[in-house]
Amino acid sequence: MKTVTSKDGTLIAFDQSGSGEPLILVDGALCSRAFGPMPELAKLLAPHFTVINYDRRGRNQSGDTQPYSPERELEDIEALIQVAGGSAFVAGVSSGAALSLAAAASGLGIKKLALYEAPFMVDKTGHLPPPDSQVQLKAMIAANRRGDAVKFFMKDMVGVPSFVVFIMGIMPIFKKLKAVAHTLPYDAAVMGDFSLPTKKAAAVKIPTLVGGGLKSPASMQMSVKQLAEAIPGSELKMFTGQTHNISMKVLAPALIEFFNK
Repeated sequence: MKTVTSKDGTLIAFDQSGSGEPLILVDGALCSRAFGPMPELAKLLAPHFTVINYDRRGRNQSGDTQPYSPERELEDIEALIQVAGGSAFVAGVSSGAALSLAAAASGLGIKKLALYEAPFMVDKTGHLPPPDSQVQLKAMIAANRRGDAVKFFMKDMVGVPSFVVFIMGIMPIFKKLKAVAHTLPYDAAVMGDFSLPTKKAAAVKIPTLVGGGLKSPASMQMSVKQLAEAIPGSELKMFTGQTHNISMKVLAPALIEFFNK
């Protein structure tokens, strides 16, 4: 493990592996270097790039300086880019894709960008998170109702069926999810009102790959396609047989091809 100090003094923990052009991986909600898809993805990409897999602030071994704001997370990415030498590729998934989009739009030293299913809500007839999601999550965390916060995120915000949420609640994995539940309001802040940020998308002037799964809900596929249309010159890739939880063995080859162009 290595660390870098962000602009506000927060220590950000990261692993660095491989060699070649630097590539920073940006996690979605509830995930970290210790849990989620990025450790596997980092191993698959390390033969091709210098991979930086980090803990977003508040997760695992990174600090959690208060008060939180999405701008601090952009500063974390900026600090990692400086560690990488001043420029890097960036790949984000889910809310990490939304964060990566914001980082690119803000003009950070990102050479190429890959986004997989940033959960923007463009289909108003599909499932929509409650407009006060961040407020509700903060209240649950303040009351130490971490399990309730995870269940609210899964059922009310993501739209996972109730029986699946119930099953998750009695599985060993739920303990790991509760451990980072206090960061769920952070992801809600990153997403804002969940609308497609067309101005940010239009501000991205670097080569960008926008990906989605053909087994994801129609509303998510619509969002992915509209995001690709909003980013000038972006490349759209829909993955056969994949959902929001894409297989890293499927995603890795596409990233290798895109970043090596």
